[in-house]
Amino acid sequence: MRFRFFDERDSPRSFSIRRPSHDQPQHNKPLLKTEKTMQREALIEPASKSGQDKPGGTKVGYDLSISKRAVEMQASPLRKLAATAESRKKQGLKVYHLNIGQPDLPTSPAVFEAIRNFNQPTIAYAPSNGIPIALTAWRNYFKHNGIEFDESEMIVTAGGSEAITFAMCAVCDANDEIIVFEPFYTNYNGFATIANVKLRAVPLSIENGFHLPSEQEIERYVTSRTRGILICSPSNPTGTIYSRAEMERLVRLAKKHNLFLLSDEVYREFAYDAESISVASFPEISDRAILLDSCSKRFNVCGARIGVIASHNKGIVQASLKFGMARLSVATVEQAAVTPLLNSPDEYTKPIVSEFRRRRDVVYEGLKSISGVTYYKPEGAFYIVVGLPVKDSEHFAKWLIEEYQYQNETVLLAPAQGFYTSGGKGFNEVRLAFMLNAEDLQKSLTIIRLALEEYHQKNL
Repeated sequence: MRFRFFDERDSPRSFSIRRPSHDQPQHNKPLLKTEKTMQREALIEPASKSGQDKPGGTKVGYDLSISKRAVEMQASPLRKLAATAESRKKQGLKVYHLNIGQPDLPTSPAVFEAIRNFNQPTIAYAPSNGIPIALTAWRNYFKHNGIEFDESEMIVTAGGSEAITFAMCAVCDANDEIIVFEPFYTNYNGFATIANVKLRAVPLSIENGFHLPSEQEIERYVTSRTRGILICSPSNPTGTIYSRAEMERLVRLAKKHNLFLLSDEVYREFAYDAESISVASFPEISDRAILLDSCSKRFNVCGARIGVIASHNKGIVQASLKFGMARLSVATVEQAAVTPLLNSPDEYTKPIVSEFRRRRDVVYEGLKSISGVTYYKPEGAFYIVVGLPVKDSEHFAKWLIEEYQYQNETVLLAPAQGFYTSGGKGFNEVRLAFMLNAEDLQKSLTIIRLALEEYHQKNL
């Protein structure tokens, strides 16, 4: 297995260093730059000016440019309008945030109690695979959900994000491909850029609630560079839960084309109208199934950043451990803090899930009063992608937060274009996150309805 951060085809770099030869005269030759390097330098202002004069008039130094990866790294589309929202708050407006998946419910006191009870004299590095009590707690949590993993088959990660990045790095070489289904969690783009992986997106449709297409349609996106399929069920951003039949479809494709199946299961408990099926439920692909998980949403501890990557494939686990060694360890105190939650999950998750089921129902019923919208009933998670009667949802969301108000209140939305990679997709869609109490969600939907009416009256 090779793990490369740079694409060797991008060489030569903008400058090179040669070892002097004592047998040949030295000549100053102009340094050649690739077209890609010049494009990057046109986009990025150099950190320092080149050609500074030394005493005597000699020019020294080179123009510096950041990497192609850095230029291509996607900024979060979910936070695009956050600064505007803060500005309007300073003007005295109330802003309802439907743009980001940060639960507003209080974190369990058990977490803070565990932190207070942490009595080690030194906050030392944790083992790179995780502290023993955290690994055992993850094993207990999975067993509670009918999933069997030994501690040796798991690596504790810095949130689900690091688990996904490790998985991409473990299964792919540079410029290999992973199939995803769009719309998808927008940060998959960032993880793929870090791992030098290409995402190959299979488009889904709002018309059937973003469920999977046929096996033959998915197969069209498999190429010689495809190394895996990445799914999220229950889904961010759609709230869709893939049925057992849909999961079996993916299992057959993984076996047929010798692919890994990466499953992001951070919303497992948020299953309202359908059962959440784990990738670990299919023993026939135990050698190629990679489960990616996190404490963040189900326990409302997003800032603790504790996740896990689990697999029966020893090569995947060993590779993830080596990646973990490179970042040394995950925060020791936070690992200890979440162990009570993992050991007794129902006590903490059931009230949270019950509240979000109620919020899902409020949003679904409220959308019925908005003329021209396209929507469905999400089976899980706490998101929905909604089609608006506008040509450009980003323009509408920008106008809504910058100019519109109703009774000194407005709403911040997440335009859905950022959840797609295919051109022309999602341009009239937004993602709503049910992060507010039922009353505030109803107010938010009223504001959206009235804003759409005014938006059309002004022919925007």
